[in-house]
Amino acid sequence: MKNRPDFPLGLIPFDLPERRPRQTPHGLELETAPNHAFAHLYFQGTTGLHCGDMNRRNLFLGLALAASVAAAFAQTRTLSSREFFYVGGKYTGAPGHEVMIGQMYVEVLRPQRVTHPYPLVFFHGNWQTATNWLGTPDGRTGWADYFLGQGYVVYLIDQPARGRSAWHASANGPLSGLPIADIEQRFTASEVTGTWPQAKKHTQWPGDGPKKGQKGDPIFDAFYATQVESLTSAEETQTLIQAAGTALLDKIGPAILVTHSQAGTFGWLLADRRPRAVKGIVAIEPSGPPFQNAVTSENPNRAWGITDIPLTYDPPARAASELKRVRQSTADAPGLTACWQQADPPRRLPNLRGIPIVVVTTESSNHAAYDHCTSKYLTHAGVANTLMRLEDQGIHGNGHMVMLEKNNLEVAALLQKWIAAHVP
Repeated sequence: MKNRPDFPLGLIPFDLPERRPRQTPHGLELETAPNHAFAHLYFQGTTGLHCGDMNRRNLFLGLALAASVAAAFAQTRTLSSREFFYVGGKYTGAPGHEVMIGQMYVEVLRPQRVTHPYPLVFFHGNWQTATNWLGTPDGRTGWADYFLGQGYVVYLIDQPARGRSAWHASANGPLSGLPIADIEQRFTASEVTGTWPQAKKHTQWPGDGPKKGQKGDPIFDAFYATQVESLTSAEETQTLIQAAGTALLDKIGPAILVTHSQAGTFGWLLADRRPRAVKGIVAIEPSGPPFQNAVTSENPNRAWGITDIPLTYDPPARAASELKRVRQSTADAPGLTACWQQADPPRRLPNLRGIPIVVVTTESSNHAAYDHCTSKYLTHAGVANTLMRLEDQGIHGNGHMVMLEKNNLEVAALLQKWIAAHVP
């Protein structure tokens, strides 16, 4: 076969000694020099081989090479089926001009062999979408593939009024985004400014060079391209997710919830509504601390302790003002926030009691200063839980976007170990 500079897109080269597979937006393809005929193999729900104008001999060679590419693919990606559906939502508006609001996009990935009874449902945080779980901005394997490889069915959602879950100006509240400087400071380059005591410990964001984690670095730019605007109102967000998330659990049955950041409140709300359906909660740096922000501001927040909308307390609380609160006189240790808690005797959270819960905190995030307050609040309200600081597990240097960082699969393996040990 002659080498041709005008090869058709999607063909595998047959006459090069080195053929390294690489991930592209279209699937897995071989990374080679130009001026060769190509065949392209990709895995995205289904498998296909596209073979241009090859003769039978080259087709045979292409199939053999496809098998070797598939073996390389299997080392980093898990073959699965892929579907999507929507849950929740209702029509609103004048007759003939109605729109649907509150519906939630759900993507489901199923491994070839399911080995765990309960699926994992991943809830992304503020300004994010389900792409957080699919891969990293530098092209490495994401948590969805990791947990598929462990035999879990994986559900990925876009929050209502976010991403593929439609927002309507006529029916939903306003949107807002996070300025790029705040994204750098909070998520990707906290070590540069060192705004909170732990920030200088951040080492795990991918990339190198003087612009690592900042605008203009290609990995940062790839991450920033995924950022979207979110509903400004926490109350609206939580009300929508409570309805849609409950509908999802009613549809799929019992599940383990994996929440991140803003979505931490979702785990508490859904467990409160469907305690028998929530078999475990992995709360990665959940929205907190109780009652009042810390580090980035000290504004009042989460009036119901760990949520902005009502939870079931015992004795019942008809209004958030009935939750009497008190602040620690001194913090538990240097670099930590003094926690707000319920005054004694505390109201209990009966619907969360008995659910395996882990609150996961990274070493360098701003959450390192206050996630212990959320854990203490749950304990005080009668909800046993585990506070897992990654540095105590020998995992160092992570920031808030831990699922995207260099050691993301090491962290995923630790979470899988906890789930296996605590979820019956």
